[in-house]
Amino acid sequence: MIGYCYFGSKSPAGGRLPRRAEIEPLLGADRENCAVIAVQSPIKLSHFVVFGSNLSGTHCPNDNLAGVFLSHLPQIVSERRCLMIEGRATLRGTGVLYRSALYPLSENGVAIEHVLGAASYRPLRENEELIAPLIRTTWL
Repeated sequence: MIGYCYFGSKSPAGGRLPRRAEIEPLLGADRENCAVIAVQSPIKLSHFVVFGSNLSGTHCPNDNLAGVFLSHLPQIVSERRCLMIEGRATLRGTGVLYRSALYPLSENGVAIEHVLGAASYRPLRENEELIAPLIRTTWL
């Protein structure tokens, strides 16, 4: 819904990147599945300023959702577009299959100050293994 409302061709944001204040009121119950990253320069200094409780336990690098979000941050800032990411990761020590999206946010319509990350997931089934963090990306 967020992507359709603010990043589609008929965006109420008028084709510009939305501001953080425009997006946060729309999150509602999904807020617990979202994170907000403050974009810094250099990009490796970027950090989470909001991290939903359903994503807790993922603040370590590598194959978890926090690491997935941060690893794609340079692409989001460079392309200035939304990115959907699907794959396998670890959440609270359990392998999960996830679908997430990263949305660039800008206060002035030019500089990207924040990136909103949203994710949904389910535990891996017995026949699905967490062999590698299989990742598939799609630009929106």
